[in-house]
Amino acid sequence: MKEMSIASRIDHSYLKPDCNLKKVQELCREATEFGFAAVCIPPLFISQAAELLEGHSTKVASVVGYPYGYSATAAKIEEIKRATDQGADEVDCVINISALKSNDWNYLRNDIDSMTRATHLAGKIIKIILETSFLSKNELEEVLKICVASEVNFVKTSTGLYDGATIEEVKFMQGHLPEGIKIKASGGIRDAKMAQQFLSAGADRLGTSSGLAIVKATQKMTS
Repeated sequence: MKEMSIASRIDHSYLKPDCNLKKVQELCREATEFGFAAVCIPPLFISQAAELLEGHSTKVASVVGYPYGYSATAAKIEEIKRATDQGADEVDCVINISALKSNDWNYLRNDIDSMTRATHLAGKIIKIILETSFLSKNELEEVLKICVASEVNFVKTSTGLYDGATIEEVKFMQGHLPEGIKIKASGGIRDAKMAQQFLSAGADRLGTSSGLAIVKATQKMTS
């Protein structure tokens, strides 16, 4: 796999609390140089990133309900509106895992559907973050059904703060999703070999703070 093609499937991300404007500027410079799919940054820096990436193919992505997902649905909708108004092309939204673990499927269905409708009304892309390491296979299957019914754009494995994605989970998700819904694998993807394994397993997008290292390593492997 060529280095530019793998870069175009990576969300070049930095979501730690110590993120600052200088780091965002650095991410955007690297994104335009190597052709990353998106930069994924805290909501505070959306407008700055949008300005820096204007005219480039790299998208601006940010997070909603991050990292725990249990803020009120109405609050998440407001986050989505603010993010898209400020220039976000894509939003990575955490589901209410507490609702799922309480078997409150009606709440969860409304949470996912409301976030999706708000994002699509703005003409933007939504990625639903599941935090798969907390879910049983049955729970994962049920929430995937909700995502399909809501017509989300991406289903994302995790925030990356806990156990990250696994190859088995990505394959399981691919087997339960139609072609129109893509998979973003995130968490613990730190080298080129692992990145390519996830893409081969069915992931369409990778979320990682190691994007630069992955691209450079892939470039060496293919040179």
